[in-house]
Amino acid sequence: MPADRGRPPPVRAPPRPDRIRRIAGGFAFVPNEFLHRGFFASLDHAERSLYFFLVLAGDRNGVSYYGHDRICAVLELTLDDYLVVRDRLIDYDLIVFDGRRFQVLSLPPTPLAPPPRPLVTQDDFDDHDPTTIQRLVRSSLDRRR
Repeated sequence: MPADRGRPPPVRAPPRPDRIRRIAGGFAFVPNEFLHRGFFASLDHAERSLYFFLVLAGDRNGVSYYGHDRICAVLELTLDDYLVVRDRLIDYDLIVFDGRRFQVLSLPPTPLAPPPRPLVTQDDFDDHDPTTIQRLVRSSLDRRR
């Protein structure tokens, strides 16, 4: 057991004590476990953007009513990209959407592994499809002979 368990944490003065953040009016927070337990690292840029947008837009229960058109405009996402990102956050158990309302959920015990993304472009196949990779390696080795 660490020796400092019973002691209060050290007091560290902020560089700008005149600018300490306060909750005033709205209510938004991200628990630091989001970073320390790997949720931040498990999301791509668009997923983090939508998640943080919903955190900022939500009330104290995490509920918000923003429509897809407004979200897409603010985050500069196409409708197709928005739908993919929204559904991933639902799959990761970070949010729910009932057709008109979002709710940012309490964090699950661990980040969920992202489901495999569909292979769409030739680069996707070249980089991630085992059969294509095997064919490219064989082709490269055959050229050396």
